[in-house]
This record gives sequence, C-alpha cells and structure tokens, in this order.
Amino acid sequence: MCRELQWIFTQLPDDYIVLDTETTGLRDKSGQPDIVTLGLTVVRHRAIAASVEFKIRPEKPIAAQARSIHGIAHEQASAFQPFDAQWDQIAEHLKDQLIIIHNASFDWPILLDQVSRYDLRMPPIQGVFCSQKAAIPWAQAMSIACTQRGPSLDTLTEIFGIENLRVKEGGLHGAEIDSRQTARVVETMRRSASAPF
Repeated sequence: MCRELQWIFTQLPDDYIVLDTETTGLRDKSGQPDIVTLGLTVVRHRAIAASVEFKIRPEKPIAAQARSIHGIAHEQASAFQPFDAQWDQIAEHLKDQLIIIHNASFDWPILLDQVSRYDLRMPPIQGVFCSQKAAIPWAQAMSIACTQRGPSLDTLTEIFGIENLRVKEGGLHGAEIDSRQTARVVETMRRSASAPF
C-alpha cells in the first residue's frame, strides 16, 4: 500500500528528539508568537525513553483562539519561568540530536526567534526533520486528506489506530503530549514501511 513512499521514515536514526510547542497564537504583523509550552520526547532505540514539558512565561498576550487550543490563559502563564531562564535545560536536550517536528515550518522558526530575541545560542544539532512534510507523498497516494503542510497529527493517529493521548485531556493540545504522539506516529510509519509485502 504505497509503503515505498514511507521509505524516508526507515532512514531515521534509532535515537532522536521530538519537539512540539504551544504558543500565544500565530505569526502576525508584530512577528512570531511566543512559546507558552515546549515539549520534548526522547526516543532511544526506536522507543520513547522520556518526555518533558517546559512551561514558559510569554511576553505577548495569549490569543483567544490559541487558548481554545491548549487551554492556558495568560494569567496562568504569567506564573511560568521566562524562556531564557530555562534555555540551558532545553538546549542540553537538543544538543547533537536530530530534531523531529510535526509541522516544523511552524515550530522551528518560533524557537529560533526566541533564541535570537534573548541573545542565546543554539547548540549544534544533527538537523530538523518534518514528519508532516515527509508523509505528504504517501498520504497523497493513499488519498488521505492533507493540507499543503501535509497530513495532520490527528489524521495519522486515526489512520494507524494509535491511542490519541489528547482524549485524556479533553481534546486539548499539549506540547509534551503532542511530542509523544508524534514519536508514536513516526515509529508506526517506520514499522509500516519496513513490514514485508
């Protein structure tokens, strides 16, 4: 079933980091939004080894639409630690790793913007892999609904019959939960592509 179009997933290393963010909203005339939560899932030997979420105090207000997605109010986020106070811990996780992001064209520029804004340094990494874009050829061949960014995390979760971790949170998005969900989808696609015909 077009497994050859999932080939790129078989080329991923056995160890990597999955990153996800929840933000104050979308990019607008003032620039990139702020990160409110940043989730990291550590994959070792193709299995989830650990996951962590950093709660970050934003400088920009949280838009109503963003709050409806992740459920975090600006008043609540004002008690979080600022980005620069937590960067060393975040950077240590990213150092020398391949970073996988579902919709990297959204999350990665936001992270780079905050690193630059606080005059911080990005650690050396192996690269960034967008699992959403990588799934486009397979999704299109399978007539699976997807935007120009690719199939959504929810769509892939449903198609592969993976437990949806958001259900336990009432459907709310969470950076740590979504990073774990992405890791599950990536490894399922890897196994699917490697399965004998």
